[in-house]
Amino acid sequence: MNIKISDHFTFGRLIRFTLPSIGMMVFTSIYSVVDGFFVSNFVGKTAFAGVNLIYPVVMMFSSVGFMIGTGGTALIAKFLGEGDRKRADETFSLLVYFLIGLGIVVSAFSMFFMSKIASLLGAEGQLLENAVLYGRILCGSLTFFMLQTSFQTFLIAAERPTMGFVLTVSAGVTNMVLDALFVAVFKRGLVGAAVATFVSQTVGGLVPLLYFFSPNKSLLRLGKPKWDSVILFKTFTNGSSELLSNIAMSLVSILYNFQLIRLAGENGIAAYGCIMYVGFIFAAFFLGWGIGTSPIVSYHYGAENTAELHNLFVKNIIVVGFFGLVLFVLAEVLAVPMSKFFTGYDTELFELTKRAFWLYSFSILLMGFNMSGSAFFTALNNGFISALISFMRTLVFQVACVLLLPIFWGTDGIWISGIFYEILSAAVVAVCFLKFRKRYGY
Repeated sequence: MNIKISDHFTFGRLIRFTLPSIGMMVFTSIYSVVDGFFVSNFVGKTAFAGVNLIYPVVMMFSSVGFMIGTGGTALIAKFLGEGDRKRADETFSLLVYFLIGLGIVVSAFSMFFMSKIASLLGAEGQLLENAVLYGRILCGSLTFFMLQTSFQTFLIAAERPTMGFVLTVSAGVTNMVLDALFVAVFKRGLVGAAVATFVSQTVGGLVPLLYFFSPNKSLLRLGKPKWDSVILFKTFTNGSSELLSNIAMSLVSILYNFQLIRLAGENGIAAYGCIMYVGFIFAAFFLGWGIGTSPIVSYHYGAENTAELHNLFVKNIIVVGFFGLVLFVLAEVLAVPMSKFFTGYDTELFELTKRAFWLYSFSILLMGFNMSGSAFFTALNNGFISALISFMRTLVFQVACVLLLPIFWGTDGIWISGIFYEILSAAVVAVCFLKFRKRYGY
C-alpha cells in the first residue's frame, strides 16, 4: 500500500509509514553498538574508553547535517502541502549543496584540531593517542555522514521512507562486516574499526545523493538551486532544536566523562560508553518516530488541515507513552546480557555496568514524550519552542543533574540523573503543548 503524507492516518497507517524511519534510526544505533563491541572485546578497554571519549565530539560536528535535514524537511513538506513543487525542489537542492560545502569545511577543521580537543577533554598517554587516531579517521567522512543524516529526513518528505531504511541497513551491514574483517580477522585494531565506520558512512551519504541526481519518481529531485538566504535562515532556526539537542548531548557526554574519571576512573568511562551505545538504540526509536511523523505534521500544517493535526497529536501521545513503558521493561530485562556483551571479560567493570543499566532505564519512561514534543514543534515550523524544549532538556536540566546528584549519591547519582531531567523536561513540554494548542489547532 502506497501511503502518502497527504492521507488521513489511523494508528496502523501511521505506524506503517513511520516504521522504516524507526528501523533506520534503530539500525544505525545497532551498528554503532557492534562497533563498540569489537573495540571493547578485541582491542581492549583503554581503546574502548578512547572511542567513548572522542565519539561525542564527532557527533557534535556531524549534528549540522541533522539540523539542515530536519529544519529543511519541515519547510519542504510545507511547500509540498501548499502545492508548490518547484519551490520544494529548489529548497531541497540549495540545502544539499550548501551542506556539502559546509561539511568539507567542518571536516578539515575537526581533523586539524583533534589532538587539542582530546587533550582538553582530559585524555593523556595511550588514551589520548587512541582518541585522536579514531577521531581523525571518522572526521574524514564527516561530509558523507552529514549527508546521510540529512537524507534520512529528506527521503521521508520525498515519500521514500523505505528507501531510507534500506540505505541505512546497507551502510550498517557494511560497517558490521568490515568491523569483523578488519578488527577480528585481520587484527587492525582501532584503525580497522574507524575505517569500517568511515566506509559505511560514505555509502550512506553517497548513494542517496546519486539517487536524487538521477531521474526518479519521488516528490523531490536535485537540480539547479535558487539562492535564498531567508530559506537558509529558516532552516537553521527551525532545525536549531535538533542542532542544540545534539550539541548539548555531546557536551553533556563530555561532562559525564569528567565526572566519571573523578568518581570511577577508566572503568567509569567504559561503563558509560556501554550505556551511551545502548541508550542510542532506545532514543533512536523515538527519534525515528519523530522523523517519520514530522513531514506529515508539516504537510497538514501547510494545508491548514487542523482536524488531521489533532488526530496526529493524539496518536503521537498515545504511541510514545505505550512504547516508553515497553522499552523500559525491555531495558531492565536486557541489563545483564547487554552488560556481559560489552564487559563480560572484566568482573568489576561488568558489575558497574549492570547497575548503571538498571538505574538508567527509568529515564526511558518519559524520553519519548519529550523527544516527540520537540519534533512536533519543529514540524509546525516553530523552531524557537522546539529549541527551547531541547535546550532545557539536553543541556540545562542534564548539566544540573549530573553536577548535583553525585554530591548526594556518588556514582549512582550519575546513573539516575536521566529520570530526574526527563521529569523536569516533561513539565516543560506539557506547558508548551497547552499554551499553543489554540494557535495550531491540534
